[in-house]
Amino acid sequence: MTVRTEHEADAEPASLVSFIDLNPETEDFLEAVLNGLSCDQKELPCKFFYDERGSRLFDQICDLEEYYPTRTEIGILQDRLGEIAELIGRGAHLVELGSGASVKIRTLLNALPDLAQYTAVDISKEFLLKSAETLAKDYPDLDVAAVCADYTSEFRVPAPRRQDARNVAFFPGSTIGNFSPDEAEIFLRGILETLGTGSGLLIGVDLKKDPSVLHAAYNDAAGLTTEFNLNLLTRVNRELGANFDLSAFTHNAVYLEDEGRIEMHLVSSVAQTVSVGGKSFKFSVGEYINTEISCKYRVDEFRDLCRRAGYVPVASWTDSDSLFSVHYFTAD
Repeated sequence: MTVRTEHEADAEPASLVSFIDLNPETEDFLEAVLNGLSCDQKELPCKFFYDERGSRLFDQICDLEEYYPTRTEIGILQDRLGEIAELIGRGAHLVELGSGASVKIRTLLNALPDLAQYTAVDISKEFLLKSAETLAKDYPDLDVAAVCADYTSEFRVPAPRRQDARNVAFFPGSTIGNFSPDEAEIFLRGILETLGTGSGLLIGVDLKKDPSVLHAAYNDAAGLTTEFNLNLLTRVNRELGANFDLSAFTHNAVYLEDEGRIEMHLVSSVAQTVSVGGKSFKFSVGEYINTEISCKYRVDEFRDLCRRAGYVPVASWTDSDSLFSVHYFTAD
């Protein structure tokens, strides 16, 4: 994941935030959708969930009682804050991947007053800038940077003014679960290459648990996850001129215990044909589009995965109910 791009363009800087726009939307959204719908098992990339509305919906999901990951991860961070701050060390450059509304990062920022810089990386430009500007106002002594990028592809982060600052990636929310184990290993190797030898990695990872807990978390009673999933089709319709009938698709999330992962599906309730980009795609009753996977791990499984990616395990923490885990690694 060497930091290069032919398409990067620095935008007008926000008043309080150093901003770099790597134009992630120049990736061919149409091509990704056509390729996904042409597969034997139809799929759509989950990274396209996060337009402005999708980002707002996900933040609402994180507040649901059934959706344990957010509050549990925050609880672990708060309980272990002293240890985490000591491991990150003084004068670090903290890089948050998939910053969203920048909620969890505040727990860390409050314990790390001497950071060289905080850099937020996210694919949703408007949401990213609003969150980064709010943080910059709330932490006036902190250098704040924002990078609009697809962090699963090549990207760069601005160097802090303090040249000897050690990079530390913060990757919360068990977003690593959206990759298969093999993909996760490749991704983590890329982050290591981008941030360099000697960098750190603070990462949240969802744990394997009772399937009923997982089912409730991904099929919430309020229907927000349904809205979030269907919003992907809304975006395809709006941006690509497709004609998905949202009333003809239903949300379903299933836990595949043998594979140790949740799969989110959009299920066709009728036989239908959908047009996207001049191509037609037939759906039979019950046929589904796979929109997301979320892999779950045991603590030892994830530590072994990170070893294979080049990281050295330093510390791992879980909550009292063993729902979620937070890990710290170094890249030696």
